[in-house]
Amino acid sequence: MHESLSRSCPWRLLADRALDGHPLSPDEALAVLRAPDEDLLDLLAAAYRVRRHFFGNRMHLNLLINAKSGRCGEDCGYCSQSKVSRADIPRYDLVDDEEILAGADLAAQRRARTYCIVTSGRNPTTREFDAVRRVVPKIKRRHTLAVCVSPGLLTREEAAQLKSWGVDRVNHNLNTSRRFYPSICSTHTYQDRLDTLAAVRAAGLEICSGVLVGMGEEDEDVVEVALQLGELAVEALPVNFLTPIEGTPLEEVRRLNPRYCLKVLALFRLANPRTELRIAGGREANLGCLQPLGLFAANSIFVGDYLTTQGQPPEADFHMIEALGFEPVVEGAKPPRE
Repeated sequence: MHESLSRSCPWRLLADRALDGHPLSPDEALAVLRAPDEDLLDLLAAAYRVRRHFFGNRMHLNLLINAKSGRCGEDCGYCSQSKVSRADIPRYDLVDDEEILAGADLAAQRRARTYCIVTSGRNPTTREFDAVRRVVPKIKRRHTLAVCVSPGLLTREEAAQLKSWGVDRVNHNLNTSRRFYPSICSTHTYQDRLDTLAAVRAAGLEICSGVLVGMGEEDEDVVEVALQLGELAVEALPVNFLTPIEGTPLEEVRRLNPRYCLKVLALFRLANPRTELRIAGGREANLGCLQPLGLFAANSIFVGDYLTTQGQPPEADFHMIEALGFEPVVEGAKPPRE
């Protein structure tokens, strides 16, 4: 069925429809994921049409700091910081304000527009909230960076506090579909995550919410979360590809190849045409030498390391961006969303 759909609904037609504001249907989305490899360049060309229309050749750069590592009471099977992980990673309590500020300085130095402050755990502690209250105004006085925090589950009152302290955006990933979610976590639910996103939106904050592909889910699960994030109209969407980490329950799961990862990026661009689409964790390991092709769909990357895994040197990222003829968004400037 999906092969015939790709013949009757060329990829350029899906791009036309995305530009006209028509959402992808589940069948169209499945056809993208299951496109034959010989269609890959045509599919990426369609995704690039959409990317270019809304973002031109601009690249949105981000830098994150893992401000508290490990010691999380949740049991997310993919995560090296969870309570069920035996992974050999640094484990430490919240770093001091000066280290968070130094991370912001580094973000500006690397031409990032967004600085992401991440703390492990189910929800923010009083100490973590106090640190955000103190440090975000200092960051805003030093730089024109946008500040994104990833503190876990939030209430509406907590989200409103973050807004009042100058936070611009909150990251809270859906990661996968509602159906598959119990397969990767039992200590909180998919609905808990949706409730947090609703709290963030009600507070007037931007939403950063994305996906983790390669955990054993089906194509239908990837489609469901792509369309769900489109309905939520998230401002930023990180696409993570599983890097199996020794000591985690998913350490033996290896299902991805670079061509499928590129189809995933094309799907998320066509399903979320106006969204800042970021190739996030697992970019280097899963795309390999095909990384540059991913930027014809995505318009955002991290420059630096991830939470507990290393990224490639920033110089390699800048060289890749320049070779493609793209250019970083200047610090503080927001690309237009037409």
